[in-house]
Amino acid sequence: MKIVMGSDHTGFHMKKELAAFITNLGHEVEDVGTYNEEKAEYPTYGQAAAKKVADNKADRAILICGTGFGISLAANSVRGVRCVNCTEPYTALLSRLHNNANALAIGARVIGIELAKMIVETWLNAEFEGGRHATRVDMITAMKL
Repeated sequence: MKIVMGSDHTGFHMKKELAAFITNLGHEVEDVGTYNEEKAEYPTYGQAAAKKVADNKADRAILICGTGFGISLAANSVRGVRCVNCTEPYTALLSRLHNNANALAIGARVIGIELAKMIVETWLNAEFEGGRHATRVDMITAMKL
């Protein structure tokens, strides 16, 4: 699976560690920035990664900022992207099973790297159940203009 990753300066180090972890799980990783600790605005990188998913240039996106919230808002502004901000694995699992989330946001100031790895692995391994959930996902997709 091809995973696109983006972060602001706050999430830079966590993104680097998670990229290595995801590669070791057997996935391809593309990093759309930021590439250092200099101040960077999360909307730029959240939207850049989300566009890759929306344009079918990546299967899923993983995004990191201080809380995960701001970068998830930026990603969710892109039609066809369903980004979830997770702080634990259960929400990550259900976001895939029931909501077919194709982008995951994490807060580098909220959780540590080991919990982030658990969330990412759970999210990457979960598959959308479809069925009654597909109708709801279609409704959400239709709401975005």
